[in-house]
Formats: sequence, structure tokens, C-alpha cells
Amino acid sequence: MSFVNLNDNNLQKRLSREFRFKVYCIMAMTFALGFVLFLFTSIFSTGYSAFYKTMIPIEISLSSVVSDSNSFALMTNEEINDLSIYSLSKKNIYNLFPNITDRKEKKEILKIFSYEFEDEIKNFLKDNKENINDINIIYLTASDDIDQLHKGNFPRDIPEKRRRLSDLQLSFYDELILENKIETEFNFPFFTRGDSREPELAGIGGALAGSFFTIIVVLILSLPFGLLAAIYLQEFAPQNKFTDFIEININNLAAVPSIVFGLLGLGILLNTFGMPRSTALVGGVTLSLMTLPTIIIATRAALRAVPPSIREAALAVGATRMQAVMHHVVPVAMPGSLTGAIIGIAQALGETAPLLLIGMVAFVVDVPSTPVDPSASLPVQIYLWAESAERGFVEKTSATIMMLLGLLIILNLTAVIIRRKFETKW
Repeated sequence: MSFVNLNDNNLQKRLSREFRFKVYCIMAMTFALGFVLFLFTSIFSTGYSAFYKTMIPIEISLSSVVSDSNSFALMTNEEINDLSIYSLSKKNIYNLFPNITDRKEKKEILKIFSYEFEDEIKNFLKDNKENINDINIIYLTASDDIDQLHKGNFPRDIPEKRRRLSDLQLSFYDELILENKIETEFNFPFFTRGDSREPELAGIGGALAGSFFTIIVVLILSLPFGLLAAIYLQEFAPQNKFTDFIEININNLAAVPSIVFGLLGLGILLNTFGMPRSTALVGGVTLSLMTLPTIIIATRAALRAVPPSIREAALAVGATRMQAVMHHVVPVAMPGSLTGAIIGIAQALGETAPLLLIGMVAFVVDVPSTPVDPSASLPVQIYLWAESAERGFVEKTSATIMMLLGLLIILNLTAVIIRRKFETKW
């Protein structure tokens, strides 16, 4: 009887330990998911407002600039750019507040608009050359301070000396609100424009193009070389000390900090070979060196998972070793190989340290059109904007993080879908 009770007591202890272990696991997962949820919520709550911008409509008379609408329709964009309409632009902006006559107060009016208001009017002229009337409604971009005030990110209940907006500018804003002359629209220029010193004008177009060109270079270099190297080492390389040395170094390179590859790109690609600095080409080559070990290791694991019977059956019906590998083994291992390649590319997309060392941290205004143009990347753009104190750059930093996380999630989901849809279970 005591023996049975002893067993029952041991069983209860084991069950209690198992229950506590499950509780600890659930608590750990809940804690981790809570932090992830807090991180995503914080980023989204800060960055979602960057996807729309504040606009102020003004009425502008073009008769003083365009005397003949027919001849204006024949003007080229370059000729329109050469027009001098700055004074006209200011005059029509001042008409928003006709009671303001003091010169200093008029300057305060101009500060509620982006400093590129003249260029925005010229762009309007370019898009409406054949539909020019005497009076036109043009929507101009508000300054960063007005934009943040309208979005609720600018505190106005503090002393004027501690605010970027004066009391007079706040009164201008309140008057525009009462007259329904403050509007918001989707911020398309955020995705098409390059960097800028002004938060309301800055965009991630240059960083998107730079990341795209960088990843294209990584795909061209690392994917074929990584796959071929893995196939050779796994299927054809003789087992000797030299191949063992290569395998050890590949495994070690996969664990090397990414900044070391940046030093390699700086010392060899830039200083030795003289490749152009701050370009997606150099960034792609550097990240390809970093991605190669990951692709090789993942591809070798996929090849190793193919059952030996596949090779033996192919050889048994008269196929050569090359035919058995390339026609039978590699197609079966391809889903796993592509999964490893996509994960490696996602890792390259999120890297910052190597790109900083090769000069892709430069301030780039123009959107690059080729891999040899100066460019930035999404992680580097985040790094640059995170150092800026303006509230507009804070929201754009979070918005860029959202874009980068979205791309990484898409790449990882693609890897999971490919693996689940095409992998063969034995």
C-alpha cells in the first residue's frame, strides 16, 4: 500500500513540474509577444501620419505671367522652369490674409508654407498647360510645423519662446481652419522623392531605388555562385583536408559580424579596385560576400536532406553522376535552396553597418536611376533621419521602419510559402 502511495506522489510531482513548465513557457511567449506588439504599436502610432500631408489651397492669377494662353501651351517644361514667378507667388499667398500689411507679419505668412511653393506652382503649370484659366486653385504643401500642428503632434499650450510656431502663425492656422482652407491628402511624394533637409519634402524614393538596385546586384552575384558552390561541395568535391578547410571557413564566415564585410568592401572594392563610392553596385557586391555563406549552408542542407535512393535510382538506370545530381537531386532540393536564398536576401536588405563604411550614408537628393549612381538604402535612411531632431523626421523614420518591416515580412512569408508548397516530405 505504501509503494502505491509513493508512486502516486511521484506522479503528482512530475505532473506538477510539467504543469509549471507549461505555465513558464506560456508566460515567456506572452512576454515576448507583448514586447513585439508594443514595438509595432509604437512604430505605427508614430509613423502612420507620415503617409498623408497637410495642404493649403490658394487662388492664383496667372494672367500676369501668361499673357497668351496659346503660346503658353507650346512652352516646354524647361522654359516654364525659367519663369520668374516668385513675386507673383508671394503676392497670391499674401491674399490669404488681406488684412496683414506689415512686412514682418507677411514673412510669417510665408513660413507656414514649404519653401518650395514656387516650384509647386511651376509643376502645376506644367501639368495644366492647355487648361490655364485666369484664376486657379493650387494646393501648396504646408510647412513641417503647420503639418505637425494639424496632425496633433505639435504642442501649442507652451510658451511662445519654446515653440517653433509663433502666436501670429498659430492665429493664421486657426483662421485657415475656420475657413476650411486646411486639407490633407495622401503623401505620394514620400515614395517618389529623395532626401531633403526639410521634413515635409523628404521622401524615401532614393532609398527605395538604392535598396532595389542593391538587392538586384546581390541576386545576380550571390544566388548563382552560392548555389553552384553548394552543389560542388556537397556532391562533387573530394573529401580531403582542403575541402574541410573550405567548409570550416564558410561556416565561420556565416557568423562574422556584418561590419567586417563593410571593412572588406572599403579596403578592397573602394581603395584597391577604385569602384565608385556611395553606389548600390559597391553595396551589392559587399552584401553579396556577406550573403554567400548563408546561401551555401542552406543549399547544402537542402541537398543533404534528399534521400540517397534518388541518386541511386538515377545511377541505376544509366544516368551519369552529373545527370543524377542536376536532373534529380537539385530539383528536389530547390525549394529549400530558394528558401535559404530568400532569407539571405532579407538579411542583406536590413543591413546597415557595411553600407555605412562604403559611403552609402551620404545625403542623396536625386533618386538614382542606375546602380552606379550615388544612393542610400532604407536602413541607412532610417539611420540618417533618426539623428534629426525635427518631429517631421521622427514620423518619417517610423514610417520608413514600417516599410522596411513590411518588405522583410513579405520576403520571409515568400520563403515559408515556397518551402511548404514545393518541398517533398519523405
